[in-house]
Amino acid sequence: MATYYNDHTVMFLNGEYVKASEAKMDFYSQSLHYGYSVFEGIRSYKTVTGETRIFKAKEHFDRLKASAEALNLPYTWNTVELTEITYEVLRRNNLQNAYIRPVVYAPANMSFNLNTESYILIEVWEMAAFLGDKLLRVMCSSFQRPNPKGFKIHAKAAGHYVNSILASQEAKAKGYDEALLSDMHGFIAEGPGANFFYEKNGKLYTPSLGNILPGITRATVLELCSELKIDVTEKEILPEEVYGADAAFFCGTAAEVIGFASLDDKPFALPWENTISKTIQDAYKNLITENKIALIEEVVGVE
Repeated sequence: MATYYNDHTVMFLNGEYVKASEAKMDFYSQSLHYGYSVFEGIRSYKTVTGETRIFKAKEHFDRLKASAEALNLPYTWNTVELTEITYEVLRRNNLQNAYIRPVVYAPANMSFNLNTESYILIEVWEMAAFLGDKLLRVMCSSFQRPNPKGFKIHAKAAGHYVNSILASQEAKAKGYDEALLSDMHGFIAEGPGANFFYEKNGKLYTPSLGNILPGITRATVLELCSELKIDVTEKEILPEEVYGADAAFFCGTAAEVIGFASLDDKPFALPWENTISKTIQDAYKNLITENKIALIEEVVGVE
């Protein structure tokens, strides 16, 4: 099993910096029993100048607030203070390249009544790219994303990820690296923890919003496409459209940008190194480490 902390690890818990090994929560929490909590996955990086920088801190903490409000969880913190606290947690753990997990969770409550308070924790640990750095063998999952009329799909809610776990476990049990889920209409939605793009004839395509989590990395890829003058279309996508395409990739904070080797054992038409998807992958790496010179060279190279 992975080890996320040791006797020296420090986390932020409800206003205090405490040792992770000594932290406690209420086992009657509504979050433990019903999956009623929200969280964020954030990364920090050592930049080319040697500084520690949390990537898109404002966007992530703003989304944490929006997720909590969508689920009626009381939210009393602000983005500036949480960003400052997170830098302090990183400092106390002597980490630069880190994964950051803030969680807003509920008190003891076995009813379905509204709570009058929420609690917060912020943990950090070292983590490589969530899906590794090799091209992925992906399968279309038998699991679908939840009906948006049954959930607040735009919220990053803990309970939603049971669906992700089941889909990912199914894929790995069948010998694949990861799953690709559809929506309730059979259109491609996203991966268990990442958004999806595919490439064909020099253009990128990605599922429209509505049945997917509007990922912050997804938004960053769209921004990079604009800067690199890469045409990208948001649309409903059937799996058959992806078979035989030039390339495909997942993107997410934990996964970063990672390409596919195949989908349902069908390989892609172009070598990954010769795709605009690889250009996006490189541009993203330069962006998160603030390698502005290399990023400019990417833009000039595409133009």
